[in-house]
Amino acid sequence: MHEARRKLTEILRKVKQGRSVTISERGREIARVIPIDTPVELENRIEHLRRQGVILPATESRDAIRPIVRRPGALRRFLASR
Repeated sequence: MHEARRKLTEILRKVKQGRSVTISERGREIARVIPIDTPVELENRIEHLRRQGVILPATESRDAIRPIVRRPGALRRFLASR
């Protein structure tokens, strides 16, 4: 731990390079400094999920989704019945 204080700059440099650093005290691990995941753009994440088969492209437009109930107060009645 004392060494980590002295070498904080070096530790942070390693983390910036994508490495993780474990800090120990008297031979016992007490902390791990890891790089923060860089934010991934939404479109890239969606494409990644598509390639994995987790999500599928829409076959219909959003306009095809219609409300199930059109009567006013349906939600209130539904919740009251629960």
